[in-house]
Amino acid sequence: MSHDGVGPRAVTRSVAFLTAGALAVPLLAGCGSDDESGKPLAGPEIAPAARAQVADGGTLRWAVDDVPETLNTFQSDADAVTGRIAQAVLPSMYRQDAAGRPVRNADYLESAKVVDTEPKQVVLYKLNQQAVWSDGREIGAADFAAQWRALSGKDGAYWTARNAGYDRIEKIERGANDLQVKVTFARPYADWQSLFSPLYPKDVMGTPDSFNDGARRALKVTAGPFAVQKVDRKDDRVTLVRNPRWWGHPAKLSEIDLEAVARDKRAEVLAAGKIDLAEIDPADAERIDLAARAKGTSTPLQGASPLLGPGGGRLAAKSLRSWVRAHDGELSDSRLRALKKRLRQLERKEKQQANLRGFEVRKSLEPAYTQLALNGSAGPLADERVRRAVARALDRKALAETVLKPLGLPAQPVGSHLALAGQAAYADNSGAIGGQDTAEAQALLADAGWVRGGPVKPQKKKGDKAAGSQGKKARETSEDSDGTYIVGEDNKADDRKDRGGEDGAKHLADGKQYGDGHLRQGGAAGAYAPKGTAAPAGASSGLLAKDGKPLVLRFVIPSGPGSETLRTVAERIGTMLARVGIRTDITKVSDDSYFKDHIASGEYDLALYSWPASAFPATDARPIYAKPVPAADGSLNVEQNYTRVGTDQVDQLFDQAASTLDSGENHALIRKADSRIWAAAGSIPLYQRPQLTAARKTLVNTGAFGFQTPVYEDMGFLRKGAKPSASASAKG
Repeated sequence: MSHDGVGPRAVTRSVAFLTAGALAVPLLAGCGSDDESGKPLAGPEIAPAARAQVADGGTLRWAVDDVPETLNTFQSDADAVTGRIAQAVLPSMYRQDAAGRPVRNADYLESAKVVDTEPKQVVLYKLNQQAVWSDGREIGAADFAAQWRALSGKDGAYWTARNAGYDRIEKIERGANDLQVKVTFARPYADWQSLFSPLYPKDVMGTPDSFNDGARRALKVTAGPFAVQKVDRKDDRVTLVRNPRWWGHPAKLSEIDLEAVARDKRAEVLAAGKIDLAEIDPADAERIDLAARAKGTSTPLQGASPLLGPGGGRLAAKSLRSWVRAHDGELSDSRLRALKKRLRQLERKEKQQANLRGFEVRKSLEPAYTQLALNGSAGPLADERVRRAVARALDRKALAETVLKPLGLPAQPVGSHLALAGQAAYADNSGAIGGQDTAEAQALLADAGWVRGGPVKPQKKKGDKAAGSQGKKARETSEDSDGTYIVGEDNKADDRKDRGGEDGAKHLADGKQYGDGHLRQGGAAGAYAPKGTAAPAGASSGLLAKDGKPLVLRFVIPSGPGSETLRTVAERIGTMLARVGIRTDITKVSDDSYFKDHIASGEYDLALYSWPASAFPATDARPIYAKPVPAADGSLNVEQNYTRVGTDQVDQLFDQAASTLDSGENHALIRKADSRIWAAAGSIPLYQRPQLTAARKTLVNTGAFGFQTPVYEDMGFLRKGAKPSASASAKG
């Protein structure tokens, strides 16, 4: 995971929090009809094909970020690969459709509905009579009950990462027969469809030992189209094979190998023919597109080291080879060796390009959005007026276009913290804070006491505590630090990137970084000027200052490779803030410390990271926006609210939504909560993350899934002579 994304079910943390003063906010939107949700901005692109067109057999080699530490999705170190495996091998009562909405999974569930609300809410599940575990035992009430007891939170011996929803269940009983499961809730629970997906067998959930350790390295009993054959940590591979007891449509593939491949190595491994499917960054997507366009030509690889011939032009391998042969006798031995070495390099690159012609790039938008986080615990951003000024200074449309337009994806800014376009609870509530308005931003800053040209006392040098956040750790830069670039030290900030120019179009992709229940570390380039770049001239003119201190916000960005988008977006945000008098100290920190030492511990003013959009925001989003509360040890428990900005009213709206069974009222409450989150200005949603997947051209029913849960049994390779369909899926 690059740091542009975190799963909403991560482990909670306790950090210090200072409450910001309450200010009056404008009339808030939030109540409306479901038609506000609109349609998804981009659908799945998976090369759909009817099952009859898919060959039987074959192995899909699928690049993933890592071999997971656990196969139990309910543990704190579960990640996205844990979730992917669970989708293929375990029951899920509900799955997500292409619009990010929950739909009944007919392979496991004939029906599920609320059959009583008084005196208690009761949900009756009727299971598919063919549904069995791989050991032959029927899936039934005993499995539901074991999972409830393990996840209810009542037994501390279970090392669970999340209990939401399960803690509201009062009892689970067998219904009229073995295929019926009756779940009674102690308190009403609107998001009951989020439960038992995935469902583990009672063998895993039945005791603390089996829960804590038994499912970490193996899953002996499963109930999906595939089963886990082997978790090989030596070769970084998880092998899934057909489940012989699967009762649904038989899996077309005989095997799926999930192979850990570093993101910056994926194009090379694709070209070598070692994998068939991989999520990639824009630079690799460009290479694949270029390979397709360059078929039958000698066009050199874009970005390869230039080989200069007599005329100073770039030579393809064929031309260079001819030139070397023609001038062999005229070259010194050292020059000849150097040219031959460069020739071998170019030949290797061109061979890789030729091999990449067998792949295509499938594009969609991830069910996740990138946000600008504003730490409201201390410093200038503890004042809500300053946070709102930051929000009013941003042109979110321009930021979305920077990332998505060059990829040919819809470039619309995200209008909600709690859902994405197409999901039932979505509505654009950004009007609660207002759009880009320089004059309003400056007025808010002036009202907060920040005066342009005011007296400034000498400030601490680099290496002292961070500006804004009064933390325990000193300012950090990576070992190869080339200096910190402070945006806005004059009033002539370079706006080339704000014009959507080439500089802003090259650094596009965020790496993967969120999973179902785990903070994962990845990379994103730091937003630094090149080494040796001087600060802009006139740095001391026109500063906003208060109490002798300049208004400088520390913008923390991880320094690792793979997420250049964060650098580009941070630079553009810095330029936008400079226009209203806010300077940004853009500082890169090591990947390993980014969340642990900075985001989770509050050692930042501004930061960029992502959250996935859940089909059940009342449950899954609440920890992200809950008001921090005192912990038993005297610290403050922020759960996953790393901005430390929260209100009692938002908490109350989440609680009401979670207990409201009427879907229209539930969505209205979610939208109202979102409006108040916007008004508090702790986080500013920017854009939905791009999803780019390289897939072998003959591989169908897989690729960039968007919201949609993959249908693993339909994945496979086309039969000879067959072509993909025009429709979205072929499961029938």
